[in-house]
Amino acid sequence: MDGNGRWAKKRQLPRIEGHRAGIQSVREIVTACRELKIPVLTLYAFSEENWSRPKSEIQALMSLLRRFLKTELEQMMEHGICFDVIGDEGRLPASVRQSIARTRQSTAGGNQMRLTLALSYGGRSEIVHAARRLAQEVAEGKLDVASITQERFAQALYTADLPDPDLLIRTSGEQRISNFLLWQIAYTELWMTPVLWPDFRKEHLLEAIEDYRRRERRYGRVEGAQAQ
Repeated sequence: MDGNGRWAKKRQLPRIEGHRAGIQSVREIVTACRELKIPVLTLYAFSEENWSRPKSEIQALMSLLRRFLKTELEQMMEHGICFDVIGDEGRLPASVRQSIARTRQSTAGGNQMRLTLALSYGGRSEIVHAARRLAQEVAEGKLDVASITQERFAQALYTADLPDPDLLIRTSGEQRISNFLLWQIAYTELWMTPVLWPDFRKEHLLEAIEDYRRRERRYGRVEGAQAQ
């Protein structure tokens, strides 16, 4: 969800106003995905690299996050949205962790849609974290090295209970992955748009989905070939 700062700068506003405007885009896209019966939506909200931003901006972002979780809880429960977070939660402020825990618990029964926020998240760190988990199991004699397959490795990731993404949308004209779900997006379709995140609306989501529908996903197979 990129472009909040540039959106604010274009309007000669403080950066935090761009983040505040971006929350409305989150609301609209979550609602649109629910209406379209898209079962899983993951939003890259705060990367581990974002910790290098000014302290005042980080504090403001965390305050906006807490407010979002509080104000949206009723809607999530009403519409059967199960909320979760992936990333290094230990780095988040205690007040944010408490809000996350409360929202997780309150929405645990949601079975219509899974909404995941990537917070303090980095794809490389996630892979290292998974490798350490498996190495610890090997060291404790709980796991044989030969049994570490791609499937077993995926089970050690933050996203163990999520399917790999079908579609990744990158806003604001950026043409890179930026350390997001590096393992999981091996065969994900990418869609880039120059639209800044605070301006991203349902019409843009539908445009991305329509483009995705026209693509043929072969996963390395030859077109029209049957499995032997």
